[in-house]
Amino acid sequence: MNRRQAIKAVAATGALTAISRLVPSMLAQENPAVTTTPASNSFKHSVCAWCYRIPLEKFAPEAKKMGIESIELLNPADWPKVQQHGLTCAVSNGPSTIVNGFNRRENHAKYVPAFIERIKECANGGIPNVICFSGNRKGQSDEEGLEICAEGLKQIMSAAEKAKVTVIMELLNSKVNHKDYQCDRTAWGVELAKRVGSERFKLLYDIYHMQVMEGDVIRNIQENAAYIGHYHTAGNPGRNEFEPTDEQELNYPAIMRAIHKTGFRGFVGQEFVPTRDPLTSLAAAIKICTV
Repeated sequence: MNRRQAIKAVAATGALTAISRLVPSMLAQENPAVTTTPASNSFKHSVCAWCYRIPLEKFAPEAKKMGIESIELLNPADWPKVQQHGLTCAVSNGPSTIVNGFNRRENHAKYVPAFIERIKECANGGIPNVICFSGNRKGQSDEEGLEICAEGLKQIMSAAEKAKVTVIMELLNSKVNHKDYQCDRTAWGVELAKRVGSERFKLLYDIYHMQVMEGDVIRNIQENAAYIGHYHTAGNPGRNEFEPTDEQELNYPAIMRAIHKTGFRGFVGQEFVPTRDPLTSLAAAIKICTV
């Protein structure tokens, strides 16, 4: 049935309300680039710059057309490149690295002042979040890592609270992509958030990474929503697209509905690595994740 036949069929029944639902769907099928703008009471769309390898000057206006409000994981020098197109950077890069993070006291002398400075830059630039990492275990126990991470993070919380900038630690898998990374399970990250004890410290819940490590994504989101400040997406396995025909296991429409029902109104960032045309795949992902 094409669009014209569908409209005739619906009109014949007098079901006018059905037309309002059916026509946008048909239009979207004919033009894959069409996206649905999130409702005002929904979360917001973001995209991670590194996955797409498109110059920001070109990427920003294309993202804007899709209803995306942010291009993230940028350094301060790149913020104006997206802001001039009416976008923000939902998450700034921070001074720590995945391998070397807050779980070593010897790193605190460098990271504490560097994060305080980055937090000030974020506040001045209107950037809401800055990312941080636990670091790799390197033989360290998880309990010791919790203690040392909390010790270091507490030293920057006063600056974050004053600036109203949230420091978010990313949950990453240590099974496939980031061997030995310490903040690799939701429970560990939540315990760290409890020990830091500030509303300006949250977790970045990466759906792909946590599917690899522990699964049970929706339940973990529901039970720990208070400690999550940001989300990332990607299909599993492969960390690629997650359209209906893709061979991956995550049910993103259901996951996005679950996130919305928790009351989350922050940013959801697309972080899949496209295997097809990047902009077409990104537009499709935004449609799938719009609630």
